[in-house]
Amino acid sequence: MTEFDPAVKRLAAWSIAVAFGVMALKLVAWHLTGSVALLSDGLESTVNVVAAVVAYAAITYAQKPADADHQFGHHKAEYFSAVLEGVLIAIAAMLIIQQAIPALRDPQPIDAPGAGLAVNLLASAFNAVWAFLLIRTGRAQRSPALVADGQHIFSDVVTSAGVFVGLVAALVTGYAILDPLLAIAVALNILWQGWKVISSSVNALMDRAVEPADEARLKEIIAANAQGSIDIHDLRTRVAGPATFIDFHMVVPKTMTVGDAHAICDRLEDAIRDFVPGASIAIHVEPQGEKAHGIRVRLF
Repeated sequence: MTEFDPAVKRLAAWSIAVAFGVMALKLVAWHLTGSVALLSDGLESTVNVVAAVVAYAAITYAQKPADADHQFGHHKAEYFSAVLEGVLIAIAAMLIIQQAIPALRDPQPIDAPGAGLAVNLLASAFNAVWAFLLIRTGRAQRSPALVADGQHIFSDVVTSAGVFVGLVAALVTGYAILDPLLAIAVALNILWQGWKVISSSVNALMDRAVEPADEARLKEIIAANAQGSIDIHDLRTRVAGPATFIDFHMVVPKTMTVGDAHAICDRLEDAIRDFVPGASIAIHVEPQGEKAHGIRVRLF
């Protein structure tokens, strides 16, 4: 059974509080300056709040144990959350563009730029640290919802950095139009980040196999621990959030007892789980001379 780290759920819960705090700071920065770029930054943070709530709900659901209706568990719920995160990122980008276009026609001077930029930088610093923590923990625990939330927040950090550069440029040059122009440029970058999150999550929903390097290592482990068997073939893998499912066929001598074949299976399962903790493993044992099941792709 897959082990879930409680830290994943705790981080998801704290993400909601962090998202609210950062949103408040960014809206304060916009109120101080009247900058459309800072307003756009604040609008993206409102999407971050929704995304954090969705990620927490998905992680909570994904950690439910398997039941009669979901016998392989609920792990893929996190991928649905990640897809929604990507959609929300795209919505945030469209909101930014919507706010920036009117400002292109009538650029406005920026009020109290020092105070507004300072507040926005403080919010960005919180976001940068939190995004790094979410992505690092999410990858370590193979939580797609946590990684997507971290990537979403990191796109917010990129937005804020772009906004800062644009506002400074507008102040130095006196060209107020740089404010909305930069907001649109940042929005296009956010759209690209959203597409990457969506495409990665959809790929995982399609029962993506383990990474090629991990598959090669699995084959080495199986070959090294299959003494007593004659052939191993048809290795298949799929990843669902923190869960990895592995199955293959093992050919044994026709005269081998069930107990001896079972001992080989136990040895293989222990070795595989040392490499992939909590993996769900299914081994189909075939007696030598019987017609092989499946597509025969030998491992050794």
